[in-house]
Amino acid sequence: MNVEKILKQDRRALARAITLVESQNPEHYPQAFALLDALLPHAKRAVRIGISGAPGVGKSTFIEVFGLWLIAQNKSLAVLTVDPSSTQSQGSVLGDKTRMQNLSADKRAFIRPSPSSGKLGGVTFATREALLVCEAAGFDVVIIETVGVGQSEITVASMVDTFVLLVQPGGGDELQGAKKGILELVDIIVVNKADGDLKKLANQSASQYLRSVKVPILKASALHNQGIQEVWQAIEKHRDNLKQTGAFPEKIKQQNKQWFLEALTENFLKKLKADLKNNAEVDNYLSAIDSCEISVAHAAFLACNRLGKIFLSRGRERLN
Repeated sequence: MNVEKILKQDRRALARAITLVESQNPEHYPQAFALLDALLPHAKRAVRIGISGAPGVGKSTFIEVFGLWLIAQNKSLAVLTVDPSSTQSQGSVLGDKTRMQNLSADKRAFIRPSPSSGKLGGVTFATREALLVCEAAGFDVVIIETVGVGQSEITVASMVDTFVLLVQPGGGDELQGAKKGILELVDIIVVNKADGDLKKLANQSASQYLRSVKVPILKASALHNQGIQEVWQAIEKHRDNLKQTGAFPEKIKQQNKQWFLEALTENFLKKLKADLKNNAEVDNYLSAIDSCEISVAHAAFLACNRLGKIFLSRGRERLN
């Protein structure tokens, strides 16, 4: 993999690099890790923005207009979009490059759609690694767009500086449903589609949100290119506040900790699943379950304690 081409924002090299770090083929791991380690010294912190929202809220249209505005301000931009995937084929159902034609045609923007591969959280297993590649390439701003379902907001909030939630006019019910989790993570709420017949309803929705949450509430119309600059100014203000209060370094530290623990857990699970294949003790537990000698919950508990000790013992032997 040509590191120099990545550092120069060569689009083909970037695409190949992200494909490599996204690969779940163990044979690709050594090359992927070597690439990430080589890029790490060059990965200056870009402005990381997470954008989420329910399907139909206009995320792709908003990101395209927002991205074009950023480019007009002489900022380079990378967009990592995550599409819903078939749980069988793991293929991408949607294609953000086709939905962001003007932005994808601009040489100063790099758009990378990836299938979520059925992973909860609306991000791929390697979204953080793809983000690192983009930062090493020197992009000023990196946007992560999620599928907007499941636990996507929680996951994306753990890897960005500012988390933006797009809502539609008349989203009162949406607010009530989101109170339990997402609003604790959101940094900025944008009422999109605030134009035409929906403008009055958008104003009402913004007022309702202002009475309910303590984050900036903005109105925008991606269709008419309105409110875009105000969104960027709110993002800059939020990021500046993190730095001025000294919270920014701690935020990065906590994100790296979560990144490491998630990667560690994922690797443990992969190794465990491999070790459990064709395992005689597992087969014995399954036989006992099938013959109704023991419940599934009880068998799983016993197997975890029993096999966990065996695998840990093997791991210590390998380390020694």
